[in-house]
Amino acid sequence: MTTSLRFAVCMTLPFWLAGCALKAPPASVDAPAPSQWHAPAASLPAAIDPAAAQLPHHGTLSDLSQWWQQQNDPLLVQLIDAAQVASPNVASAQARIEQSRANAVAAGAALLPTLDLAGSVQRTNTQQPLPLNTTYQAALQPSWEIDVFGANRATRRAAVARYQGAQAGWHDARVAVAAEVANRYYSLRTCEKLVTVTRADAASRAETARLADLSTKAGFEAPANAALARASAAEANGRAIQQQALCEIDVKALVALTAIEEPALRTRLADSPMGETTSVIAVASLPAQTLVQRPDVFVAEREVAAASAETGSAMAARYPRLTLSGSIGVARFDSAGVSTNLETWSVGPLQLTVPLFDGGRRAANVDAARANYESAVVSYRSTVRQAVREVEEALVNLQSTAARNEDARTAVDGYRNSFEATEARYRSGLASLVELEDARRLRLAAELNAVTLERERMTAWVALYRAAGGGWRNPDEAAQAAVSSSLSPNPIPNSNPVPD
Repeated sequence: MTTSLRFAVCMTLPFWLAGCALKAPPASVDAPAPSQWHAPAASLPAAIDPAAAQLPHHGTLSDLSQWWQQQNDPLLVQLIDAAQVASPNVASAQARIEQSRANAVAAGAALLPTLDLAGSVQRTNTQQPLPLNTTYQAALQPSWEIDVFGANRATRRAAVARYQGAQAGWHDARVAVAAEVANRYYSLRTCEKLVTVTRADAASRAETARLADLSTKAGFEAPANAALARASAAEANGRAIQQQALCEIDVKALVALTAIEEPALRTRLADSPMGETTSVIAVASLPAQTLVQRPDVFVAEREVAAASAETGSAMAARYPRLTLSGSIGVARFDSAGVSTNLETWSVGPLQLTVPLFDGGRRAANVDAARANYESAVVSYRSTVRQAVREVEEALVNLQSTAARNEDARTAVDGYRNSFEATEARYRSGLASLVELEDARRLRLAAELNAVTLERERMTAWVALYRAAGGGWRNPDEAAQAAVSSSLSPNPIPNSNPVPD
């Protein structure tokens, strides 16, 4: 072993040993989830078996609208597709993927040697009688920072973690847009039904007011009864106008979401009545199985890993840096008509940079990285708790709406029959106008409640769709499933690829 090599080994050995002692905080932490869902069992769909589950999408564009297509409403699928193309949030998520991809490539390149080509031409004039001379040089200049303490490796791990999180964030943005469009679309369809109910109610009250005026003029009704009938008709007409305005607002919102011209959207809405929905979403019986399907939970988990790696990088920055450089080149020297060609090469210097004093900057960077890591851990656990809450709330709402549905239909039928009977008695003079208006008010409330309950149930399905992750699959889980499938006697191709 040469003297220079011994010197290099002796200089770097302590740092290699010290590097082994650097301990960054753990890249993964526990986020306790309940062992089972506590929502009423009646709220869970019959297709609860994950093996038979048909999830909304599997991380690909072609499967994203699969669950929506099951709703027997092609227009809804078209609106969702248009909104996802026009959404600035989806575009921003895509840009974050590209940015994080570039950052990951740059971080990985820092681990490799660099190679530059340098060229120069120099002409000099020295003191007479020496002639003018020209020097031409070209050289390849490699350089490599030996990542003794793993700072660059930690930076690359952080960049890769954020790249993975950005991919999941893109899926989350698309699921959010789909849920927003669906909620607004169902709101509009419900509003249209409410307009029908309120207009029918207004027409009925207007007819009652007309009959009351005729009876008053004939002397069979007191003027106060006619005034009551006119007031009731005016109130109903105002309610119908207000309901129509709410529908107009929903249309405007859909135009903004989808970027479809309003006349074209209104034509599509008129030509495509809402079909019967068949909302079924499979939810794993164990919360932990459902949570791994949520991209926002995965993003928060990857942020913990990135913060851990950045802490390790900040810690490594407090230790010496070791770089190696060199040069391989050619030169030509022209002087007094004589040319001399030279070939040069060098290895080194092997440069050691030891931080001595920086005013506490590196220590402060470590403290800031640790604080960021603790914040990421708290955020991750909070995201898990929020995810559990959203699934539980969606299941509770589904159970509640299912339990109230039959009662609502019974109430509508009962109050409608009661109103029709009271109206018949009123026309024959056996019931007062006050009785008729009371029966009408009860019928209207029951009909409005039934339509609103339908809207509430669809909202709960959309909320469950989003709370369950919209069908996105954790890339680690997808990879494990692919391995398991490849080992089975009849392997099933993985239909849930995660884009690179």
